[in-house]
Amino acid sequence: MSDTTLLVLDAEPPPRLGRLTGRVRIEHADESTLAARLPGADVLLVWDFASHAVRRAWPGEGPRPRWVHTASAGVDHLMCPEMAASDTVVTNARGIFDQPIAEYVAALVLAMAKDLPSTWELQRSHVWRHRESQRVSGTRACVVGSGPIGRAIQKNLKALGITTALVGRTPRTGIHGPADLDRLMARADWVVSAAPLTPDTYGMFDARRFGMMQPSARFVNVGRGQLVVQDALVEALSKRWIAGAALDVFDREPLGPESPLWEVPGLIVSPHMSGDTVGWRDELGMQFVELYERWAAGLPLPNVVDKQRGYVPGH
Repeated sequence: MSDTTLLVLDAEPPPRLGRLTGRVRIEHADESTLAARLPGADVLLVWDFASHAVRRAWPGEGPRPRWVHTASAGVDHLMCPEMAASDTVVTNARGIFDQPIAEYVAALVLAMAKDLPSTWELQRSHVWRHRESQRVSGTRACVVGSGPIGRAIQKNLKALGITTALVGRTPRTGIHGPADLDRLMARADWVVSAAPLTPDTYGMFDARRFGMMQPSARFVNVGRGQLVVQDALVEALSKRWIAGAALDVFDREPLGPESPLWEVPGLIVSPHMSGDTVGWRDELGMQFVELYERWAAGLPLPNVVDKQRGYVPGH
């Protein structure tokens, strides 16, 4: 067995690490034991990607893991100034969620355009009410976030005949910069948030931006909950500044039964599931095993996060 210690911040069900079993010393921690075990670990696998325990427990000085991998696309739940300043390599699960999230966004766009929520409610009430629905082909979308998830969303929306503009951190061929965002949002029928959470993107969808959207437009967030000022979105929907919205992520999760978001008119709420298709945990486990074998062989790791920016830079 290797002398390397792999520490896993657990969640249920635990990861299936396959061919690493018996080859590396695998230890487990929860939020109460993580701080004590971090200094003895060479590698940390953040399997519980909903936990903020790493950010709280990360040692400022002394021994610490040389590599941290999170089984998620976002890294804001674990990044802290001490980790950002350290020589620890951080990787994420880039590539696992791209197509599932893109399919989910396309499903939400079609569901809202075809008024499927009302169809279901009317069916439950045994009410026959003919309505006209919206054609999505020929509409415009603004997708905020130019990483693999945003690009997959753009591809799927284009396949539906939707003219789709992609907005990223810096303008380049085929991608608009932040200076174009307001103009694109004001023209869009669909605004899709798929950006990482950084100091620049925190609260970027606020009352001003919802106010500039068309009354017929709809908003979708599959990025991070903190990208959206939720009270501003509630006001925009309640006052019909915009026609509808769908949220799959929230600033606090899980969403409690007392949350007013459940009752907001025109809002579809889903429990952070847009990327989670059948077998997704096995894919995450296999991805980590492949990354570990590269790391153990001294090969360069893919999916390395720029710890100052908070995401994997594009090419």
